Amino acid sequence: MALYNYDIVVLGSGPAGEGAAMNAAKAGRKVAVVENRRQVGGASTHYGTIPSKALRHSVRQIMQYNNNPLFRQIGEPRWFSFPDVLKSAERVIAKQVASRTSYYARNRVDLFFGNASFADANTIEVVCNNGVLERLSAKQIIIATGSRPYRPSDIDFDHPRVYDSDTILNLTHTPRRLIIYGAGVIGCEYASIFSGLGVLVDLIDTRDQLLSFLDDEISDALSYHLRNNNVLIRHSEEYERVETMEHGVVLHTKSGKKIKADALLWCNGRTGNTDGLRLENVGLKANNRGQITVDQEYRTEVANIYAAGDVIGWPALASAAYDQGRSAAGSIVDNDTFRFVDDVPTGIYTIPEISSIGKNELELTQAKIPYEVGKAFFKGMARAQISGEEVGMLKILFHRETLQVLGVHCFGYQASEIVHIGQAIMNQPGEANTLKYFVNTTFNYPTMAEAYRVAAFDGLNRLF
Repeated sequence: MALYNYDIVVLGSGPAGEGAAMNAAKAGRKVAVVENRRQVGGASTHYGTIPSKALRHSVRQIMQYNNNPLFRQIGEPRWFSFPDVLKSAERVIAKQVASRTSYYARNRVDLFFGNASFADANTIEVVCNNGVLERLSAKQIIIATGSRPYRPSDIDFDHPRVYDSDTILNLTHTPRRLIIYGAGVIGCEYASIFSGLGVLVDLIDTRDQLLSFLDDEISDALSYHLRNNNVLIRHSEEYERVETMEHGVVLHTKSGKKIKADALLWCNGRTGNTDGLRLENVGLKANNRGQITVDQEYRTEVANIYAAGDVIGWPALASAAYDQGRSAAGSIVDNDTFRFVDDVPTGIYTIPEISSIGKNELELTQAKIPYEVGKAFFKGMARAQISGEEVGMLKILFHRETLQVLGVHCFGYQASEIVHIGQAIMNQPGEANTLKYFVNTTFNYPTMAEAYRVAAFDGLNRLF
């Protein structure tokens, strides 16, 4: 058995692992990455962020074509099967893998493909995909193994009509009716995707409001547009059991309802990929969702072992995972790249999409902060009218006395891009964070970013 010596070994090549490896390598450290798939990229590239967003983009294009009067002169509306639409995602995945693989080669980071586990606090054993056992020795180890869909033991995920957010990418047909259990971010995104393909969706929400962490007005807008696209939302429901049949499933709820569909998509929670790491060999223990506890420097209870990304829990976003991994490595190499990642915008790729940062109205009201609201409705924006994307709005919450921007909430076309302008202003020190920036800055016209100017004037007009 060969023994390889490194400064840092990173477990996982998803966003957190890649961010950690690149930062450590650029700081001159000898780095190895272990990935249990046969290609780099992690769940984000192969099952989560990239496939679902590529799917969403294709479905949006289909919806635009079918709803645009201009195209009616060319032909009738067209409907595509789920497997056909999935092909576009497969092309994007291949491109992502190719570019990410080149990062490791360019930065001289060694890749090991296989299952990793701890022999001790400084030694990783890798059972490679070819069956060979390798041992990697390192001064520091960063756990970035990500997460996978949570699977309750009483549901038969081996049944061909039962899917989770990973296995749904193997769907070989387009169901006429689909039950999505779990109305979190992933559930809502897939409800948008499938309803956009003409599938009748039953979205089962265990809570009484969709995405309750959002601003109430944004949550209500999402509910309206999902319902407007034939999604039946059932709030405050929990499953009692799932009955599987040859050609479908029946979901039995604790309230006594029975819901039948061609397939079930389970989207209720995720669990950290820690069960095969032999954490007991180093004195670490994951919680009941497979997650590892870290301090504000991403260090675990073992001094030389760090963790980042989905495996540590909140916020479990690819965007945050990159920065967490980079910061974990920055904490080790001490090259002024460390920061605790807590300034994370919400990006939800429903149709239309949602993004927000900062406080919402309920939080500010409960804190008794005197705030005011400025809004810009997309139906009045020239760029939205040109693109035919008139659904949505930008909402700015600001302190009515200091004019400090306290929160930005956006629903609609390019929301995930638009929010970053507000984020940049909110991050300015002291009096530089002010609503006046948006009225004293010339925005290109027509653009979606111009909504900030419109919303700022709307908010200032409410002051007296």
